[in-house]
Amino acid sequence: MKKRLSPAKLPLPKFQADQQAAEYFESHSVSGVWDKLSEARQAKPLPALAKKIRDRHANAKSPISLRLAPEQIAAAKQVAAAKSVGYQTQLRMWIAEGIRREAKRA
Repeated sequence: MKKRLSPAKLPLPKFQADQQAAEYFESHSVSGVWDKLSEARQAKPLPALAKKIRDRHANAKSPISLRLAPEQIAAAKQVAAAKSVGYQTQLRMWIAEGIRREAKRA
């Protein structure tokens, strides 16, 4: 059975610590005042975190469209399941392995 929450009232209380806010919102519902709450300002990440986010974005994988025969997909899924990895991960590993092998020949 779901616990019934007391309705929150505006203005919301000032909290001295995150724990106090957590306890308040665990026992009060803001559904009745949600539209009346002021917009929070955008949080600005620390410079180190912002750099990590930019680096991760720069290294992100690019989606491509690759047409494979249904038997190839089924075989890849079977091999991947035996290795406990996703079949797309398995396909990426095979592609990377082939690229390394071909690069050594060149």
